[in-house]
Amino acid sequence: MERLDKYLTERGAGSRREVQRLIRSGAVSLNGTVCKKPDTKLDPQTGSVTVSGKNIDADKFIYIMMNKPAGVVSATKDNYDKTVIDILPEEFRRRNMFPAGRLDKDTEGLLIITNDGEFAHKMLSPSKKVYKQYEAELDGEVTDDTIYAFKKGIMFADGTKCMPAELNIPDKSRKNRAIVKICEGKFHQVKKMFAVCGLKVVHLKRISIGNLYLGSNLTIGCCKKLTKLDVESIFMGNIH
Repeated sequence: MERLDKYLTERGAGSRREVQRLIRSGAVSLNGTVCKKPDTKLDPQTGSVTVSGKNIDADKFIYIMMNKPAGVVSATKDNYDKTVIDILPEEFRRRNMFPAGRLDKDTEGLLIITNDGEFAHKMLSPSKKVYKQYEAELDGEVTDDTIYAFKKGIMFADGTKCMPAELNIPDKSRKNRAIVKICEGKFHQVKKMFAVCGLKVVHLKRISIGNLYLGSNLTIGCCKKLTKLDVESIFMGNIH
């Protein structure tokens, strides 16, 4: 059982004080009946709660897929640029939401925004081998030597070595476009890996995390709520 004010606060209805004020004003209904007591207990799995007639999602955690646009930073706050939280639609907002991992400011594509820290840790840990796929457009052609270097594990100038990565050319007539699969998330990793091989990334887009794919129906800057099956697919049948 859980207190009504805590339940609503954790699901983004407002701060604890704001929620308590809403409850006392009669704006909150529990199982169809107006409830004015913030300390009323409810079962999160079976209780139905509305605020001003709007249903409140029963799930404590939320997982949002965003097709991140370029020019937006993967952060909760920034003094200079818009963040992915700034452009998150109001309907998806909850307390303590954050991007699970990061995409560079100029990188587009699949980003998951959540309030579930345990999930994010599991997804981002290299030991879990959740592979991320990127589409990269380069200023030169990928060669067999480049592919071999990625497979062996790229070594940076500071002595840091990346785990083996997979590099493919989907269209042999366009060898400046490649698909990269990695299970790490080092700072600027994909760009730095190509730089070691003498190539500059001119456009980068993440297209999948595990078996969760961005898909063509989610346009740049748009979001959708992930289902339980979507979230589970991240950890099922990891790409090798």
